[in-house]
Amino acid sequence: MEIKTIREALLWASRFLQDAGTRDPRFEAELMIRHVLQMSRASFMASLPDPISVEAMQEVESLCRRRAKHEPIQYMIGEQNFYGRDFLVAPGVLIPRPETELLVEQIMLFASRIWNQGETLDLVDIGTGSGAISLTLACEQPSWKVSTVDLSPDAIAIARQNAARLAVENRVRFLQGDLVQPLIDLGEHVDILVSNPPYIPSRDVDELDVEVREYEPRLALDGGDDGLDCYRRICAALPDVLKPTALVGFEVGIHQAQDVAELMMQSGVIDEVSIFPDLAGIDRMVIGVRHKPNS
Repeated sequence: MEIKTIREALLWASRFLQDAGTRDPRFEAELMIRHVLQMSRASFMASLPDPISVEAMQEVESLCRRRAKHEPIQYMIGEQNFYGRDFLVAPGVLIPRPETELLVEQIMLFASRIWNQGETLDLVDIGTGSGAISLTLACEQPSWKVSTVDLSPDAIAIARQNAARLAVENRVRFLQGDLVQPLIDLGEHVDILVSNPPYIPSRDVDELDVEVREYEPRLALDGGDDGLDCYRRICAALPDVLKPTALVGFEVGIHQAQDVAELMMQSGVIDEVSIFPDLAGIDRMVIGVRHKPNS
């Protein structure tokens, strides 16, 4: 079949991806064609009757064949939208998920209850990856001083690029290290600690969907035997890194919320814990608050 228009390209790519068994063939086909043609969605829809070049169609076909092998589309086009902003992503970082946006919302909501609007707060994001959490909060809360920590130099490099794209690079500090250790080494304390750490039990990582298992970094997925290793280590260190009034927010895996809430309380410095579900009804966010003792 000779493909002459953008509409014909969309129909061909949709059918190809459907036959390959990808998750959302029509949406993915549109995303790839828009990427090749560098079009917004509005421009794309208006341009469906327009011709598509042979070279562009060859590029679309190449992307479709990669996607048929279950390569994540976000790595193929190099971007993922998070909280209304496009973040660079690459195989060195976990692809930001929509449910993590709910963690960002809960952090801002709880902070608004504890502190005055515009107050300068120190926030650290442990295991920052692409920077989706930390950089979103830097954009949404200009008065906050944001630090990010990641063990992976590749992740830090990508997060730095995203900070520059979002024009917050001068307000975000990037630390390389293992979980909270850089803060402890610096002797620093924070008002807010947020983390979406690896939480998949080791035995389950090899059972994940092929596009996660084969392409996303295992370092960002494997949470140890029961998936709780990072939470144990972070919670054990909370007395050493939190200010007298503080907020802690975690994203957790399925069936982990109660265990993580107990780890928070066992730290001895968290006074109240709340658990919130994601849009699928899975308990996904664990929020802890430390109240300054009455003098």
